[in-house]
Amino acid sequence: MTESFTPTWMIDAIYRLTPEQLKGQGIKAVLTDLDNTLIAWNNPDGTTELHDWLEQMNEAGIPVMIVSNNSAPRIARVAEPLKLPFVSRALKPLTRGLNEATTTLGLAKQEVVMVGDQLLTDVWSSNNYGVRSILVKPLIETDQWNTKINRFFEKGVKKRMLNAHPELQWRTTLD
Repeated sequence: MTESFTPTWMIDAIYRLTPEQLKGQGIKAVLTDLDNTLIAWNNPDGTTELHDWLEQMNEAGIPVMIVSNNSAPRIARVAEPLKLPFVSRALKPLTRGLNEATTTLGLAKQEVVMVGDQLLTDVWSSNNYGVRSILVKPLIETDQWNTKINRFFEKGVKKRMLNAHPELQWRTTLD
């Protein structure tokens, strides 16, 4: 049961990923959740750390694409100033959004990674679709009301997943 919710890696923040780490794993693009992964849900402008990380990815030729269950206007508020492509209403944990993203980027499943802060949406959809995943810690402790419901159910799933996979630990690199 826990295999559907088991990430490939657990990194404390998306900003820890470097182009060298990604390229070393054969990853050519990063698909990312929006709220509490790329930005704090209540800070649509992002941080200096976000802007620096996106610049690193851009300079290395690694596209970053948002794949979110949010509406297009909500995502566009963040994505357009950052010049990031996005898939809205991705329907995670279903695979529609990930399929659209890989098709748009013209990449194979093994060439992308999905990064997100939730097992029940981001990691589950990655495993359903057959792409590698990175679970990150939420950027802030608070969530929007609808995410609080997921977090409640996720606690038990996460505990069972970690018990079944003691090798998975929070790290700062993919190595």
